[in-house]
Amino acid sequence: MWDIFKDWIFDVIQFFYGFCHDWGLAIIVVTIIFRIIVAPLMHKQAKSSYDMQKVQPKIQELKERFPDDPTRQSQEMQKIYAEMKFNPLAGCLPLLLQMPIFLALFQVLREMGDRVGDTSYSFYNLVPSLVTTPSQAFGEGFGTFVPYLILMVVFAGATFLPMILQQMNSTNKQQRNQTLMMGGIMSLMMLWISWGSPAGVLLFWGASSLIGIAQSQLTLAHCRAQDRRKAEEEALVVKPVEVNVTRKEKKKRPKKKR
Repeated sequence: MWDIFKDWIFDVIQFFYGFCHDWGLAIIVVTIIFRIIVAPLMHKQAKSSYDMQKVQPKIQELKERFPDDPTRQSQEMQKIYAEMKFNPLAGCLPLLLQMPIFLALFQVLREMGDRVGDTSYSFYNLVPSLVTTPSQAFGEGFGTFVPYLILMVVFAGATFLPMILQQMNSTNKQQRNQTLMMGGIMSLMMLWISWGSPAGVLLFWGASSLIGIAQSQLTLAHCRAQDRRKAEEEALVVKPVEVNVTRKEKKKRPKKKR
């Protein structure tokens, strides 16, 4: 069943290759279609992350109020989640649902060289071979290695960039530093993984990640606009108009002379 699914994905890539006449462009087109399909799931995931950022200061306050009472912390957190209509698991479900498609695409691109051996899997004149790994390209000379190096940087940078964007408005300095440090370590790991991955995989991951970042930023901008609009509506609630009335003192009427 899994092999049939992978064959179907390869047939889709091959179908778009018939129109584009370039394997790299066909991969990008399939990546865009993949991102459009999972866009509703990504929207929910980005919205869940945004809601988590709003809840985080209150959770931190609870930890400070009840440092030695985990049960009370859990109870109060559930109350906060209920008040804000926040589900902590809402961001995990979209990721789990799109993982099978991503894994299938990943494996298909790794196996492209074995599917049609005589075909030159190139990306115009930018990347000579999408089935070649950066480690193999490095052995052919630095000039050949440059486009693969760019793909490696995009591959790793696309992992680090979302973490930077997520922590830009964070007021928790300790959490921000920890997140950025973790992002740096993950980026180094991604560089190590990319060293032995075919260029087609790097192209797919880089394009997919950049499109995903754009989708997340659009969702976050929409959420922030909604919050601003809500705050403005609350500020415009009609309040009773207070009018200070100062009564004038009556002047004494002048007496008529007789």
